[in-house]
Amino acid sequence: MDCKIREWQIEDAENLALTLNNKKIQDNLRDGLPYPYTVKNAEEYITSMLSADKDTTYAFAITVNDKAIGSIGVFRCNNIHFRTGEIGYYIAEPYWGKGIGVSAVKQTCRYIFEHTDIIRIFAEPFAYNTASCCILEKVGFQCEGILRKNAVKNGVVLDIKMYGLIKEY
Repeated sequence: MDCKIREWQIEDAENLALTLNNKKIQDNLRDGLPYPYTVKNAEEYITSMLSADKDTTYAFAITVNDKAIGSIGVFRCNNIHFRTGEIGYYIAEPYWGKGIGVSAVKQTCRYIFEHTDIIRIFAEPFAYNTASCCILEKVGFQCEGILRKNAVKNGVVLDIKMYGLIKEY
């Protein structure tokens, strides 16, 4: 199954809300997303991504047949890390295990390295999230270490893995 990344459209709100109303997805993301996640929440998110600073926020819908089935973004760091970006992503559960994550991460990293001055992209999945770790490794990210007891999610203290991908010159 092939996917494409593209700019968000307000018409994606319903599909985005459907995707994020899954506790399995929310349990692997940082806190701050409402649950249940409404179409209004999705519209607000899409609007904020469309109006975000184009030099610091690179946010895309992951699509199959132009239907939004996930989200991916790279967010530029600041200060001495201004040439580094953090990537984050999620995909609707019916599309798990179909290679879409690998494809979307590859497309996004290629876009960032070709269209920005970012030279390093990193990701911080929970250590137990083997599916996300596998996606990153298939794309070429290297595990740079484990941040032990680095996060609290749903009341549980968790390890995080640090992955990095460096622009090839």
